[in-house]
Amino acid sequence: MTLVTSIDPAGKLHGLQLAPAATSPWTPPSYAAPESFAEQEITIGSDPLAVPGTLSLPHGDGQRPAVVLLSGGGPFDRDETSGSNKPLKDLAWGLASRGVAVLRFDKVTHTHGHVVNAPDFTMTGEYVPHAVAAVHLLQHQPGVDPARVFVVGHSMGGKVAPRVAAAEPSVAGLVILAGDTQPMHRSAVRVARYLAALGPDVIPQAMVEEITRQAAMVDSPDLSPSTSAGALPFGMSASYWLDMRGYDPVATAVALDKPMLILQGGRDYQVTVADDLSGWRAGLAHRPDVTIRVYDADNHLFFPGAGPSTPAEYEPAQHVDVAVVDDLAEWLTAGVGVVRLPPGAKPPSI
Repeated sequence: MTLVTSIDPAGKLHGLQLAPAATSPWTPPSYAAPESFAEQEITIGSDPLAVPGTLSLPHGDGQRPAVVLLSGGGPFDRDETSGSNKPLKDLAWGLASRGVAVLRFDKVTHTHGHVVNAPDFTMTGEYVPHAVAAVHLLQHQPGVDPARVFVVGHSMGGKVAPRVAAAEPSVAGLVILAGDTQPMHRSAVRVARYLAALGPDVIPQAMVEEITRQAAMVDSPDLSPSTSAGALPFGMSASYWLDMRGYDPVATAVALDKPMLILQGGRDYQVTVADDLSGWRAGLAHRPDVTIRVYDADNHLFFPGAGPSTPAEYEPAQHVDVAVVDDLAEWLTAGVGVVRLPPGAKPPSI
């Protein structure tokens, strides 16, 4: 394991996390063609909470579609690094090799870990300001069609993607990769029970009981901004959970007049076909501009495998399913979701 710490400018410790240790360096997937694109470092935002990122621009003339990648819950870097694996870098290199510009960036909780201790910290603040800034930055890049900038979110990044598009109408469309629709505190209980069933060496029963008690507090009418973070799941503030509790990703998506591609791994135990994809299907079944696909062999990170999925299968070095990359690139380049700006109009300023 790798011990990841977050320390503020005053030298105070604000976060501690155990993460899988990288057992081998990341290598490009076979479906990537690094010679077909160039990468450059960029900065998202100009205030004290600005974050670094990477822009991948395909070579060649003409305007192309582009995407902003959003990682899942937790203090992830721009690649969504987990041990030896970098699923968002897989996606970025795979899409850039297929003619799609890609912008990915470190989450504010990765670069500025102390923000999680702010009493008013929320999921919206964690994602939306930087995602909107990233959309604007892409819209001003030479070679990018400002009318075809999409948001592609994985896991919690997929859950919050409709809120990003609601905040920034110029977003052309959404791609939701394993986006959860079940309330997160309830899915935490479900996942904990799943892991406990694998054996006490995976997660002890006492932890399941603790998570269950904390989740019940999120559902309680007594939850208020003054509720202690220690009584809530993952030690997140009451404001964070109040924001989550008041957010319905499906209803927000239904209200958007934008095309969507929703992808789901059939073996995913964190965000499941039965508990989460069913929500997208029920809410968006009437929409001809929504495409839903399930990859039966894939887990939560869209790594192909066989049998019941377990945490151990994330440890070996592997790559995002090429079928996911191909389907995503085909959907993005097929002309869907073009937001036509009025004659003479310019994309939002940055």
